[in-house]
Amino acid sequence: MSETKAERFMTMHPQGKKGVNIEKAKYDGMRAALLRVIPKDDEGIPFGDLKALIEPHLDHEVFTAEVSRGWYVTSVKQDLEARGEIVQVPRSRPQRLRRP
Repeated sequence: MSETKAERFMTMHPQGKKGVNIEKAKYDGMRAALLRVIPKDDEGIPFGDLKALIEPHLDHEVFTAEVSRGWYVTSVKQDLEARGEIVQVPRSRPQRLRRP
């Protein structure tokens, strides 16, 4: 039985640090879910709420029970910040995110 190697994706980091190399299917799924729940309004959404809010938008064949959703939320969120697709709401504590 041959195993097909999954396509990979190198993320970016908003502070110029090294990104992470993750499965492209997981990146694409998490990116779509995050962009679906992060609003464009000025108030944004608390970072801590993202894990629960994205759950209905994930493909559970890709994000099985063994997959650390929290790690993917953080890694893909940082990539989206580095690419300018989402921004942190200035002076918000706890951290809030919005789409520009």
